[in-house]
Amino acid sequence: MQTIFNIRILIVIVTTILIACSPLKEQEIYISGPTMGTTYNVKFIPTDGVDEQKLKQQIDQTLVGINQLMSTYIKDSELSRFNQWSSIEPFPMSAQTIDVLKEAKRLGVMSAGLLDVTVGPLVNLWGFGPQSRPEKIPTKELINTTRQQVGLDKLTIGATWASKTQPDLYVDLSTIAKGYAVDQLAELLLTLNISNFLVEIGGEMRLAGIKPSGEPWKIAIEKPKTEQRSIQSIISVGDNAIATSGDYRNYYEQDGVRYSHLINPATGYPIIHNLVSVTVVHKSSMTADGLATALNVMGKEKALELAETYGIAVLLITKEKDNFTEYTSSKFEQFVIVH
Repeated sequence: MQTIFNIRILIVIVTTILIACSPLKEQEIYISGPTMGTTYNVKFIPTDGVDEQKLKQQIDQTLVGINQLMSTYIKDSELSRFNQWSSIEPFPMSAQTIDVLKEAKRLGVMSAGLLDVTVGPLVNLWGFGPQSRPEKIPTKELINTTRQQVGLDKLTIGATWASKTQPDLYVDLSTIAKGYAVDQLAELLLTLNISNFLVEIGGEMRLAGIKPSGEPWKIAIEKPKTEQRSIQSIISVGDNAIATSGDYRNYYEQDGVRYSHLINPATGYPIIHNLVSVTVVHKSSMTADGLATALNVMGKEKALELAETYGIAVLLITKEKDNFTEYTSSKFEQFVIVH
């Protein structure tokens, strides 16, 4: 199914867009704060015995803990220490990091290597990692040399450890860690018998239950205009997560050429195609997060083929001349309620 729009489409939370005309009800609690270079937002209907201040502390502690395990910006994080480990011997790792590494590798195999958490050296080479943007575009020779450092086949994951077949292998979990963090906050709420909530970190969301009004949580596909903001359509995804990947924000231009932050591990170059946004709906935010990136790297045709093969609910938006065209998988059409 496809629909043509004449303007850019973004995914936003309806309750955020409509806040001016629909004030939140008293029984909804809202907690937010900084994390992972962005922000987190948690909305929920409280249950008896929930201490809002204590819950915020638990949320912050959970996120600090995840960052200390998986951030490549923290020099002494578990992942940074693994990246600095110049040995092929097993490196002890926490159960949390092992879980994320296993899912990342599973999705990497599913996507024929296009989701590759070892692509970090190429990401850094193009100036999208902790290092600054390069003064000159990398040469073909340098790209090919750097590609030799990349590959999921160089990463082995055990029950309590990970190892490298190449000592300089570099792992970056930024394509999946935010989704994992969303899942962890959702599970925290569930342990407190909170079953009606919305958790969001940097655009990745997981929803459950209903809003205080008794209606399901809704997400809007928005048509942003220069003079005003308007909504194209509104969807509900049930008790699921939703993640979006796009290159329309994280890129740079040099000598008239646009370079995306999404790197194709097979070529070593930023992606070049007309797929500008991918939205995935899945039970797991971690899985949705990783799949959204993988499908975006693939391009429209391969992304739709993979979505149909594995029954993935996905919305793709391509730029075709001056128009934006929307494509959906059959799972998305069956699974998502459009209002």
